[in-house]
Amino acid sequence: MNSFIIEGGRKLSGNIHPQGAKNEALQILCATMLTAERVEVHNIPDILDIRNLIGLMKDTGVAVEKLSDDACAFTSDAVNTDYIYSDEYVAKSAALRGSVLLVGPMLGRFGRAALPQVGGDKIGRRRIDTHLIGLQKLGAEFDYDADSAVCKITSSGLHGCYMLLDEASVTGTANILMAAVMAVGETTIYNAACEPYLQQLCLLLNNMGADIRGVGSNLLTIHGVDRLHGAVHTILPDMIEVGSFIGMAAMTQSEITIKNTAYDKLGIIPDSFRRLGIQLEQRGDDIYIPAQERYEIETFMDGSIMTIADAPWPGLTPDLLSILLVVATQAEGSVLIHQKMFESRLFFVDKLLDMGAQLILCDPHRATVIGLGRRHELRASRMVSPDIRAGIAMLIATMSAQGTSRIDNIDQIDRGYQRIDERLNRLGASITRQTIL
Repeated sequence: MNSFIIEGGRKLSGNIHPQGAKNEALQILCATMLTAERVEVHNIPDILDIRNLIGLMKDTGVAVEKLSDDACAFTSDAVNTDYIYSDEYVAKSAALRGSVLLVGPMLGRFGRAALPQVGGDKIGRRRIDTHLIGLQKLGAEFDYDADSAVCKITSSGLHGCYMLLDEASVTGTANILMAAVMAVGETTIYNAACEPYLQQLCLLLNNMGADIRGVGSNLLTIHGVDRLHGAVHTILPDMIEVGSFIGMAAMTQSEITIKNTAYDKLGIIPDSFRRLGIQLEQRGDDIYIPAQERYEIETFMDGSIMTIADAPWPGLTPDLLSILLVVATQAEGSVLIHQKMFESRLFFVDKLLDMGAQLILCDPHRATVIGLGRRHELRASRMVSPDIRAGIAMLIATMSAQGTSRIDNIDQIDRGYQRIDERLNRLGASITRQTIL
C-alpha cells in the first residue's frame, strides 16, 4: 500500500506546469488504433491510468516507440483481434475505466470489440448506455455473457445514421465518433459532447483523414471515409490540474504561477474560483495567484446563498467540485455544492468533518459548506483516498492543516496526477511517499 505523509501549514511559491490532460490522452491514444500508420502523440501525462492503457494496447499488438519523456509513436499494423476475447485482456481492461474507449476504434476498424464490466473511480453508477445505443444504431450487434460479465460487440459493416444522444456523454460521444469515422455514409450526432478534449479528438481524426464537421458544437456530422492515415498530435494541458493548483494556492495562502494553461480552453473554471473570492490573474497563457490571507464567497444578487453545480460543457466540469468544496471550507461565507452527475462523489466529506470543517451533507448530491475563514483551521488527520478527485481534494486539505496527516490508497491519486508529490515539494510542500509491502 502506498501512502502520503503530509506536513501541513507550509506556504508554496514558484512556477508549476500542468501535465497533459488525462481525459484527452485516453481518447487520443485509443484513436491511434484506427490506422495502421504511425501516429505521434506529444505531452502524454505519465500517470497510472495512461501507463496501464499503453500496456493494454501493447498487449493487443500495438507497437509503441518512446520518443521522449512525454511523447510516443503508436503503430497499429499488427493488432491481434483474438486477444481482446482472452481472459487476460478482460481482466486488465476491467480494471481500467478508460479501456471502454477502445471499443469504438476496434469496432470501427476491425468489426469486433470486447467490453467487460469496467472499473475506475468508486463514485456511484456510471452507465454506458449512451455508448451502446449509439453503436447499435451504427449497426453493431451485442452478445453478453453473464458468467464472465463481458459483452462481445461485432459488426459486418457499420453504416451512418442520425442519432440523438440521451445525454451529452463525453466518452459516449468519443466512442461513437471513433466508430463512425469509417462507417459507410453520413452519421449525425445531436446532443454530442463538445468539451475541448472532444474537440481535440476531432482535430486528430480530421488530421488523420476523417471528415468531421460541427466541431465545438453539439451537432456533429461525420462523412465516413475508407481509411485513415498517420498524424502528429499534442495533448492540451490538464484543466483539472490547473483548477487543483488554483485551489491549492488559495488554501495554503501561497503565491504561485501556473504556466502554459491553454487559458482560452478553461471555460468557466477561473470564474468558478473567483466566485469563492479567490484572486487570479491571466498573464498571457499563464495564471498568477497571489497570496491571500482571506477570501470571501460571493452571494447571488438577491443576497441568497451561492450555489455551484456541475454541468456538461460549457458548464463546470464535475471533476472540480471536490476541490471547490474543500477550498470553500476556509473561505468566509457559505456555498451549496451540487454534484448532479454522480451520486457518491461527495461521500468523502466525512473526512473533512473529522478535520474540523463546518459542512452538511444534505444528500448524495448536495453539500452545504459554512466557511469560517481562518478562525477554525483544519486539523491534521488520517484518511483513505476513494477516487482521483477526492484524493487530490484531501491532499489540498492536509496541506493547509497544521500538523502531520496521512493519506492511504494514493494509487488513486497517481491514476490522475503525475508525480504530484515531487512537483509540489519543489514549490515548498512537505509530502513523503511511503510504501508498505
